[in-house]
Amino acid sequence: MILLAATESVTSNVALTQLLDPMYLLQETWLKNAVLPAILVIVFIETGLLFPILPGDSLLFTGGLLAASDNPPVSLWVLLPAVMITAFAGDQCAYWIGRAIGPALFHKEDTRWFKKHYVTETHAFFDKHGPKTIILARFVPIVRTFMPVLAGVSKMDYRKFVIFDIVGAVLWGGGVTVLGYFLGGIDFIKNHVEAIFLLIVLISILPGISAVAKKLLNRGAGADEAEAVRHDADLTASTNEPTH
Repeated sequence: MILLAATESVTSNVALTQLLDPMYLLQETWLKNAVLPAILVIVFIETGLLFPILPGDSLLFTGGLLAASDNPPVSLWVLLPAVMITAFAGDQCAYWIGRAIGPALFHKEDTRWFKKHYVTETHAFFDKHGPKTIILARFVPIVRTFMPVLAGVSKMDYRKFVIFDIVGAVLWGGGVTVLGYFLGGIDFIKNHVEAIFLLIVLISILPGISAVAKKLLNRGAGADEAEAVRHDADLTASTNEPTH
């Protein structure tokens, strides 16, 4: 039984690895006969149907790589606009899913895992950082799946969302694909494409992280100072108490 369980676990892990390997999906499975539809369906599911466990950056990079091959299964000039339009459509779908479930969240009782102020705070966050967040989220796995949903839940201004979502779709859908087309032959880039994009995003949000860290440190210092003042006041009060 243990051997059977171990075999099933290995088989499951192999299947998951193959699912997340776009080169395997687009060259070793039946999808090799429908490369363009396969890429577009996967992109839409990941960005629009709340299913984050799919290849994203690496899929687009591989699509660009295949478009640069001697006998390309899809032309770059067809792939680029198709991917950008699909990426945009996926986020729009996720946004309206968020808008649909938003009212229900406001009427939901607070639980250990959900509190109403999460939604109001998210709304304030998008008011301040929305455009930048929508664009950067495209390059972060899992985050790009749920960010448009949160934008919908918080009722971020739709016109603002559309404008910056178009920018994000062009930069991500078009940029990663073009990168694969021109740099797909470089092994290091091909093998570390997602890590490279995560690093770029991390560098982009470092100022924000620094500001948050400084705010938390100041808040901690303020709390310590308040505690010290309170302690001194208690000590003074106890000292001045009349003795009997």
